[in-house]
Amino acid sequence: MGAEKKVNVEITSKGNATIVAFKTASISNVEEIASISRQIKQFIEEKKPKEVVIDFEQVRFFSSAVLGLLLDIRAKLKIYDGKIAISAINPQLYRVFKITHLDRIFEFFPDKDNAAKAVNAN
Repeated sequence: MGAEKKVNVEITSKGNATIVAFKTASISNVEEIASISRQIKQFIEEKKPKEVVIDFEQVRFFSSAVLGLLLDIRAKLKIYDGKIAISAINPQLYRVFKITHLDRIFEFFPDKDNAAKAVNAN
């Protein structure tokens, strides 16, 4: 096993959807984001999921590097014809998506259950 500590993210399944839940209120540490990125990308390469829900229920703040991470995940999923959805994002963080026009390329849902249902239905 590697020495890298798996931090602040939990990867589970709900139906055909993979749920990636951030388990921290703030995602801003560069090393932490790099670690999360490696975890998620490795999971995608190994499992090739068709639907991924990124759950922000516990997140109150994130740095702009998280937007880059989400775009990377989206690009990696596209290789396998996969889809990404975002759930339970608070209104202040959603404004960042609106300002950057990323609200046009991501689907948003009020919670991970609704997001999983929606992506499983497609």
